[in-house]
Amino acid sequence: MVKKFLVVAALGMVQTVFAQKQDADMNRFVDQLMKKMTLEEKIGQLNLLTPGGGVATGAVVSKDVEQKIKEGKVGGLFGVVGQDKVRKAQELALKSSRLGIPLLMGSDVIHGHKTTFPIPLALSCSWDTAMIKKLARTAAKEAAADGLNWVFSPMVDIARDPRWGRVAEGSGEDPFLGSLIAAAMVQGYQGDDLAKEDAVLSCVKHFALYGASEAGRDYNTVDMSRLRMYQDYLPPYRAAVNAGAASVMSSFNEIDGVPASANKWLLTDLLRKEWGFKGFVVSDYTSVNEMIAHGMGDLQTVSALSLKAGLDMDMVGEGFLTTLKKSLQEGKITMQVIDAACRRILEAKYKLGLFTSPYRNTSEARTAAEIMTATTRRQAREAATRSFVLLKNNAQTLPLQKNRSIALVGPLADNKRNMLGTWSVSGDWKQSVSILEGLKAAMGSNATIHYAKGADISSDSFEVARSNALGVEIEKDSRKPDELIAEAVAAAAKSDIVVAVVGEAADMSGEASSRSYIGIPESQQALLRALKKTGKPLVIVVLNGRPLTLEWEAANADALLDIWFGGTETGNAVADVLLGDYNPSGKLSMTFPKNVGQIPVYYSHKNTGRPFNKEAFAKFKSNYLDVENEPLFPFGYGLSYTSFQYSDLTLSSTTLRKGEKITATITVTNSGNYDGEETVQLYTRDMVGSVTRPVKELKAFQKIFLKKGESKTVSFVITPDDLKFYNANLQWVHEPGEFMVMVGTDSQNVKEKKFELK
Repeated sequence: MVKKFLVVAALGMVQTVFAQKQDADMNRFVDQLMKKMTLEEKIGQLNLLTPGGGVATGAVVSKDVEQKIKEGKVGGLFGVVGQDKVRKAQELALKSSRLGIPLLMGSDVIHGHKTTFPIPLALSCSWDTAMIKKLARTAAKEAAADGLNWVFSPMVDIARDPRWGRVAEGSGEDPFLGSLIAAAMVQGYQGDDLAKEDAVLSCVKHFALYGASEAGRDYNTVDMSRLRMYQDYLPPYRAAVNAGAASVMSSFNEIDGVPASANKWLLTDLLRKEWGFKGFVVSDYTSVNEMIAHGMGDLQTVSALSLKAGLDMDMVGEGFLTTLKKSLQEGKITMQVIDAACRRILEAKYKLGLFTSPYRNTSEARTAAEIMTATTRRQAREAATRSFVLLKNNAQTLPLQKNRSIALVGPLADNKRNMLGTWSVSGDWKQSVSILEGLKAAMGSNATIHYAKGADISSDSFEVARSNALGVEIEKDSRKPDELIAEAVAAAAKSDIVVAVVGEAADMSGEASSRSYIGIPESQQALLRALKKTGKPLVIVVLNGRPLTLEWEAANADALLDIWFGGTETGNAVADVLLGDYNPSGKLSMTFPKNVGQIPVYYSHKNTGRPFNKEAFAKFKSNYLDVENEPLFPFGYGLSYTSFQYSDLTLSSTTLRKGEKITATITVTNSGNYDGEETVQLYTRDMVGSVTRPVKELKAFQKIFLKKGESKTVSFVITPDDLKFYNANLQWVHEPGEFMVMVGTDSQNVKEKKFELK
């Protein structure tokens, strides 16, 4: 044991010495390069442009990009997709600019690159961080093979308002689960060495608190206490930084009255000084310029404010490029802050190996070998099956029997265009698998499938026009709504069971896609009501980028399956689950409200002084008059084709002291007829604190596989560190007193035991 310890210690010392040498080499190189640079060239490194021609992620497209690259006035590009285009841009920077400094080449790789995986919210419902890390590694390899070296991901914003469309890009409402996923994605993108050809810089966004925008409206104000920031909203960003994230993107919203892109407390005091972040910070799309509308001053003023606050790179707005020299001359900024920002950009390029291998990701052979392969498609199919959440399954309606005739209806049933979901900027929807295609392939030539469209995704012309802003996702059928419904009812009449595939179009969620009404569009609800009247068993399959209000659907469907937006392999994955080749195991990472009036609704809420009674309405309690407080589906919820029974919970001790631990143990039995997976969840509650504490907080989970009839004992170790929280002075502490530990299948259905922290 001593010998092994000495070997490990020696290895650690060698790694430390090697890292120090690498840093010294980098510092020497950057020092020498910066001595050669003019002021204009240094400011040029802080300029991130998009030449257009790709997928727009903002309203502004850069001009005269080629000339600016030649003049050394561009530090990076994004929106350039394809290794041939990337190579041309790099050649321009290397051969035509004075110093030949290579470019950062970025893109919005949010849930896969060419091979599109399920949207991030869906992936979080897998509760499988190892799989998510693997998918990020695959996305990095594809992006790198396509010429990229920087991805604007992961998006780690905690979100508790499903009206906000960008919940689709994140991991839901919980800081513990969100932190684990944030770290996994950073590690997946960056690998173990940024200089390797299949590594890319990750960019954590949106820093910070963007998911709490008022009214769920994009780009809107955020206002919360520091205590809530530290306790609930900041942990995933910090986890990503601790995992080694190379870059961070500032958010659009304000914090304490100052927009994030010019918030010195956020970008310098918290991110760099408190958390020790060593990478660079880039603005979101024209967020520096947008501070003019916030009321922070003209372009010169807001650009100087941003640079001094700790922002290093200006995305598209070009305020840095056009005003910093003047601000320096007028004494509004110093050369020191320009040099610091320039150094951080150059360090990132050095770590990527761009100065020694600027064309590392521009091989056509590599592109053909690594992008959209059979292997990546298998990964996409598996990821989709593991992200689906079974919300209801009366009388074992699912899985479907392959010898029964199926009426497959709905505007999303034979639709390839909407399978990828929002933010699939490099994905090709034409290569996606529709649900009709997937079922036909799985059921073979003997399949009896009666297909009918049944309805348009939406018949509201106002909603259609806005949803189709980036391309036609909602197509209006030439037939009248009554004709479409009649065709669907006829298909149901000659079938044993109805599978209705309904929900949102891809860009009804995502950026700039906030919705005040988050139900299934009325055109599709009319279809569902007509199908219900046929009396045939009704399976509702929902595509969505956010929790929807599904109260009617939950009450009237025989089975309800949420498949989110499953990506390239959606159709095959849906067939796997509907036909029982995969037993669904997803668990919700975000609470589903009964109606919009309940929002925000989330599991880790606090009690009021007059807490509501779950059993019955009581006057002068914290109730609604017209709806229960409880959500439609709680955080952590998700059914299986089998059933799981939980034994009573046991604790190894009812007292916990400093330096000790308690083990919580429970036995889970698969009491149904299918093999299946179950995510066993552990929550705690601090019963008395110096500040009010939530009714429960997720602290651990284990995903286990059980054959039918099998039992497993699951144990969780609890230490005093697991009970820490931020007190009123923002100190990370634990306090003695009584605690509740809860273990169960979701945040509501748990077994409880008490213990005391001494």
